[in-house]
Amino acid sequence: MKTQSSAIAPAPIAVSTPAASRSAGTLQAALGVVAFSLTFPATAWGLEGFGPCSLVAVRSVLAALIAGGCLLAVGAPVPARRHWAGLAVVAAGVVVGFPTLTTLALQTSTTAHAAVVVGLLPLTTALLSALRTGTRPSRTFWLAALAGAGAVVAFTVQQSGGALSPADLYLFGALLVCAAGYTEGGRLARVMPGWQVIGWALVLCLPLSVPAAAVALTYEPVVLTGHSVAGLVWVAAGSQFLGLIVWYRGMAAVGIPKASQLQLAQPLLTLVWSVLLLGEHLTPAAPLTAAAVLVCIAVTQRARG
Repeated sequence: MKTQSSAIAPAPIAVSTPAASRSAGTLQAALGVVAFSLTFPATAWGLEGFGPCSLVAVRSVLAALIAGGCLLAVGAPVPARRHWAGLAVVAAGVVVGFPTLTTLALQTSTTAHAAVVVGLLPLTTALLSALRTGTRPSRTFWLAALAGAGAVVAFTVQQSGGALSPADLYLFGALLVCAAGYTEGGRLARVMPGWQVIGWALVLCLPLSVPAAAVALTYEPVVLTGHSVAGLVWVAAGSQFLGLIVWYRGMAAVGIPKASQLQLAQPLLTLVWSVLLLGEHLTPAAPLTAAAVLVCIAVTQRARG
């Protein structure tokens, strides 16, 4: 006769498998890409009522207030001293550098053109990640990444008639600083929650962003409209905070190189938003280029990372 204790089997314990963790990380990174794809159209809306300096400074202040409130609410510990240099790189890249340079570019460039040029960001991030963290993706990965980057360069040259415009120079500078911020943020997200990485980076910028906002608002006229307010709210809460939370979590889960290549889809998404929200008319080269780099995603995600 079986005893009662032997008749009752222990309940199975749910364990998160590496495959499940990678799938969740890929989904989080993809959600970040969707949030980022709205950044350029939202910035164009914001520029309808704000000057470029005031838009960048105010978005940073608002995002920092949201992040600081969340950090206080959960009693998040202050990062260790060894992490502050990395947080400074995140702040310089994704809080200050990228928003400033892309906002300046969008004064003379369409969102469609800017979106496809920024399609170089995945390759730039993968390269910096390999140098900074020592990751070694496979040859197939690099070939697919280079193919996507090549399509972007060809589009840029074709659109500019073989000469770079000031907007393109701003955009290429934005690529470098943003890739550095992504690489450091993805690395830090392995040792602290991803939302705290961007949260502390935003708070770190407050001593600069608050006086910058005060000065900019004094010299640049502000016209509050539905578009300008909606654009400001999205770039502050969506692009600058919520999008980066899931983005850094995804990078920590699947690795910086593979997560970065998901951004090959960002130009295509931004092109869609630019038509729906801004009424822009696309040249045939823009969607064709975006579709070409989108094809590379499947290759990079299946390649050995």
